[in-house]
Amino acid sequence: MLELNDIRTNKTRIISGLRKRNWDDSATGIIDRILNLDDQRKSIQTQSDALLAERNVLSKQIGDLMRERKQQEADEAKIRVSELKSSIEDLQIQSEKVRTELEGLLITVPNIPHESVPAGKTPEDNEVARAWTSPLPTLHDGALPHWDLATKYNLIDFKLGVKITGSGFVVFRGKGAKLERSLISFFLDRAIAAGYEEIMPPLLVNADTARATGQLPDKEGQMYFAERDELYLIPTAEVPVTNIYRDEIVAEADLPIKLCGYTPCFRREAGSYGSDVKGLNRVHQFDKVEIVQLAHPDTSYDKLQEMVEHVATLLDALELPYRILKLCGGDMGFTSALTYDFEVYSAAQSRWLEVSSVSNFETFQSNRMQLRYKDAKGKNRLAHTLNGSALALARIVAALLENNQTPEGIRIPTVLQPYTGFIMIS
Repeated sequence: MLELNDIRTNKTRIISGLRKRNWDDSATGIIDRILNLDDQRKSIQTQSDALLAERNVLSKQIGDLMRERKQQEADEAKIRVSELKSSIEDLQIQSEKVRTELEGLLITVPNIPHESVPAGKTPEDNEVARAWTSPLPTLHDGALPHWDLATKYNLIDFKLGVKITGSGFVVFRGKGAKLERSLISFFLDRAIAAGYEEIMPPLLVNADTARATGQLPDKEGQMYFAERDELYLIPTAEVPVTNIYRDEIVAEADLPIKLCGYTPCFRREAGSYGSDVKGLNRVHQFDKVEIVQLAHPDTSYDKLQEMVEHVATLLDALELPYRILKLCGGDMGFTSALTYDFEVYSAAQSRWLEVSSVSNFETFQSNRMQLRYKDAKGKNRLAHTLNGSALALARIVAALLENNQTPEGIRIPTVLQPYTGFIMIS
């Protein structure tokens, strides 16, 4: 959520940023309404404070008048105190109404893009921040896409996933399950070696938690909801892990705080159809290792680059061709100030598959969750939050199976062999 003071002091920059997100003039009019409501809120508070001060003075005077046996003046003061009480209650009602409308508008405004974010409306407008310059893998005659490979070698059962749950769910079996588990362990080990503390969070969260990281109200339709218990299945470990520090004040010296976690992730992916969703390309449940940093505002963009490089080293180790995209204003997530997407090349499909997003949210999430640090002067300030997929496994598995297939079977990358215990799937 944007900071009110930032909106007031940097209105031109805020509106410019919203236009980079392709908000039109009628939408940016929300900013004027927000500022108007904030003015009303302050005016009501000023009036209320004045009336409260008058009531306090009169209440003290009533006691003095009673002791001095000035009954008529005391009764008149009591009448005035009663009038003040009624007026204060009316102002409190007005204040609550204005506050509710103000917060309702603030929560609908997305984060403002960093100045380096390119303009654009669609994924085609994203900027290639790092291209793959080596030759892309070529496959032997008769090479198969991952969904056929998974069936041939009994690694993943797509039909059984549909039988047990429904479309978009899969069952990993045998060496397919071992490969999935090996990737999780590999990613976690690399994150821990990089200084991240491992977290095993709940897979269900309440509305306050989902709202704090920006999933509500923006992505409500994409999350699974357990209606009876009013809990949401997490779309990413970012949600529970970042919320560990909701309503907390941390020491400046403790920043950055680095956390990682493996979880299954659940996404409805409503409206997703066609060949792009075949096999593991888009599923409703997938495994992911997430890295999260809570950083000092002065260094958060250095930490963003650190996280980008961490993801890059994972893909290098897995010997997968990848490219890094800087997302344009129209393709960024609601909460992000700057996002880099990683895409790996799927040789059998001849296309790039997104496997990671690494983002800096600046104070957008921390303002919602009141995640603060105490600076050297003893003042509480909002920290910056960052997160990244390191990595999302479904499409990683798809690319590994396709790119490493040979006439003899599927080769396991060297770095994974100690985890899998086998070097070939045949």
